[in-house]
Amino acid sequence: MRTRNSHRRRLNTPARTTAIGVTLAAVAAAVAAGVTTQSVFASPHTAGPDAHQATRKALQAVVEEGELPGVAAESWKDGKKWVGTAGYANTETHRERNRAEHFRAASITKVFIATVMLQLQQEGRLDLDDTVEQWLPGVVRGNGNDGSEITLRQLLNHTSGLSDYTEDPDFQRRSSGAGFPQHRYDTHRPEDLVALAMKSAPRGSSGKAFYSNTNFVLAGMIIQKATGHSYAHEAERRVLRPLKLRGTSFPGQRATVPRPHPVGYSKLRDKRPDAPIIDATKQNMSWLGSAGEVISTTGDLNTFFHALLTGKLLKPVAMEEMFTIVPSEEEGFEYGLGIESVTLSCGVKVYGKTGRTNGSLSGLVGTRNGEHQMAFNINGDWPKDASSYVNVVDAEFCAAGAW
Repeated sequence: MRTRNSHRRRLNTPARTTAIGVTLAAVAAAVAAGVTTQSVFASPHTAGPDAHQATRKALQAVVEEGELPGVAAESWKDGKKWVGTAGYANTETHRERNRAEHFRAASITKVFIATVMLQLQQEGRLDLDDTVEQWLPGVVRGNGNDGSEITLRQLLNHTSGLSDYTEDPDFQRRSSGAGFPQHRYDTHRPEDLVALAMKSAPRGSSGKAFYSNTNFVLAGMIIQKATGHSYAHEAERRVLRPLKLRGTSFPGQRATVPRPHPVGYSKLRDKRPDAPIIDATKQNMSWLGSAGEVISTTGDLNTFFHALLTGKLLKPVAMEEMFTIVPSEEEGFEYGLGIESVTLSCGVKVYGKTGRTNGSLSGLVGTRNGEHQMAFNINGDWPKDASSYVNVVDAEFCAAGAW
């Protein structure tokens, strides 16, 4: 593994074109189990060549022990930037991973959507204590679902109790299972995704967060209702263009990823060790939409998160709302508005979001004050267990003297 030019081991992964869900809960679970390893920044300084030994080893373990194709990570701290990669962007040509690559950041989209919603509240165009029924009459109804009992805030912190449409067995088979090759270009309307969730009864109001993509599909619909523009238009106008995030995009129905990009290798939820691996790079992300369609780079994600954490996108009151934490049904981690939080093995509390789609696992993590953060992407979706990428986060934020 290298930061710039060290040798990399070949991964014996077939590249023939013949899932797994990820959240910071995996970090919390692994830490609890004892799995550990030891302004947009304008400074030109970079971390020294001997720094980040633990993080470098953790990235290499993603490839060697996690048996995944490749990983690229970028860290920022105290005006310094560090880039580390391991493995391949393309296992057939042996093209290596690099920081310039675009990748599907999947559910990291939710941080962008929550930011837009909070900006709209700042402008008085909506209130997070409004009900879903006020904005989308009759949309959340049936089988015990009642939009008049769910607030916009509950959508953003996942306490709505609404079921996750992506857990529907037939939809899962078509979107990320064995039916994906035949359905990868299907277009899905947000109204239809929500309607699918309405076929299931809600989980009930426990006061604890239950992760559901349905919440953020509804949030995207509400942004359109409040502004007259799509969530993508509003995110581009309010976040992407002001921050000059030229590597970030909301592709809509476009199935391709801008170059350069890694091949997105997937086993399509097949847990067998010898499951066939396909190239899942091309896919119509309308199956996730405002819950997970964004494409980005490690540099752009860090730029966005640093601007968010340091108050460049939201006023202090809105920041307090975003970082007001509620417990989750999954022990060890918590939710804010569009973000997750977990305490690492060394006691450092980090905030951020992870994302998964076919062929891609991504993470965006940072300290609350914006002094230290990391973005990473793995171009494969079948880690043997959480430790391979958990160790990357834990090593980066817990290894003494990394910088």
